[in-house]
Amino acid sequence: MDAEEVELTAIQEAGLRYVSCAGNGYRRLNDGQDVYYADQNGTRITNEQTLKRIRSLVIPPAWQNVWICPSPNGHLQATGIDAKGRKQYRYHPKWALLRSEKKFTQLVDFGKRLPLLKNRIKKDLRKRTFDRDKVCALAVAIMGETSFRAGNRAYEKANGSYGLTTLRNKHAKQVDTNRIFFKFIGKKGVLQQTYLKEKSLVKLLMQVKEIPGQRLFQYYDADGTVKQLESGDINNYLKEAMSLDVTCKNFRTWNGCLLALTGMVEMPLPATLTERKKNMLHVIDKVAQTLGNTRAVTKSHYIHPCILSEYEQQNLDSWIRYHQKRGTAPSATQLTNRLFRILCKKD
Repeated sequence: MDAEEVELTAIQEAGLRYVSCAGNGYRRLNDGQDVYYADQNGTRITNEQTLKRIRSLVIPPAWQNVWICPSPNGHLQATGIDAKGRKQYRYHPKWALLRSEKKFTQLVDFGKRLPLLKNRIKKDLRKRTFDRDKVCALAVAIMGETSFRAGNRAYEKANGSYGLTTLRNKHAKQVDTNRIFFKFIGKKGVLQQTYLKEKSLVKLLMQVKEIPGQRLFQYYDADGTVKQLESGDINNYLKEAMSLDVTCKNFRTWNGCLLALTGMVEMPLPATLTERKKNMLHVIDKVAQTLGNTRAVTKSHYIHPCILSEYEQQNLDSWIRYHQKRGTAPSATQLTNRLFRILCKKD
């Protein structure tokens, strides 16, 4: 069964119908005096139940070329072009929930194969020449420490925002032999400031920085030509090293989950449900700050919902109390083991 068949089956199992915005649908029109909705025949829609469903989609006024699904159980409910010319989608709540859960389905496999990635990184970092594999290994290792996005030239050109592969030398300054300070504008104009404190990575990054050119992550190809590392290079490196169809997004999601667990240990255990929910928001905000995301995006895309539900139901309290009594933060291994237990409990 290919990916399209799997998706179609999931849609049907959710009690929905697969629809395409290329087919017939309702339209949002403006006659110069009033905004209204028309059916496939161009007739103005007056049925209150239909209008109520359309309003519930909360389609932004700025959207152009709005298409609306005639069926209330279509997996795709509306599309439109936003102010920046990008196509946007409104999905049925059931399908949106399934898509959200699907984003986390690879976490267990990703975690199980992390040792393969770490072994590959160690091997490539021992290379004498800064070829693509060695610089990819360095970039992935730094991503593991900082949770930076991979970067995209299009975002850099359009918005002046940066990610790992588009960083310039000026964005990374050595503080001392053990630390490099990163400062740059990330996606959506969010200022990113963080230290890299792993001495071995600091040393290697300063060597990469000496490669001629303004870009931070560059490498030498087989002919000795200097080339810029691309986000696609990193994604391919991850896929090859882990034998898994993953991207940098999976790495950031994994880190987001570990950061959430760490944040829960750092706060006193709450006495009331109200305090517990405040703690959860504090944890989400802290992870969001590290990842450079909003609270909503972080909660939906980077922290597995089971982590939050386990905390809310007090199922993590004994684990948190254990580390708080010891006065030490959980190690990477302890965090990973706890995350596995949460994810496997879900399954």
